[in-house]
Amino acid sequence: MTFEEILPGLKAKKKYVRTGWGGAENYVQLFDSIEQNGVALPVTPYFLINVSGEGEGFSMWSPTPCDVLATDWVEVHD
Repeated sequence: MTFEEILPGLKAKKKYVRTGWGGAENYVQLFDSIEQNGVALPVTPYFLINVSGEGEGFSMWSPTPCDVLATDWVEVHD
C-alpha cells in the first residue's frame, strides 16, 4: 500500500510498517491525545514508531520522502 492509502487507517488508530524496513521497526502509529491522571487530553497529532526490538521503545517519527513514496506499507495486526 502507499502512504496515501494508509493515512485514513493511521487516523483510525491502526498500525502500519514498511516491509522494506529491515531493522527493529515494529510499527508506526498516529497519536492525537495523551493520558494524564486518567484523563485523555487532546494534543497536536504526532507519529510514534515502535522500535522495541532494539530496546528503545517508542521514538518520534516523521515520514521521509522515501516513506511517503513507498508502496510497501502493510497493516500490523495485534
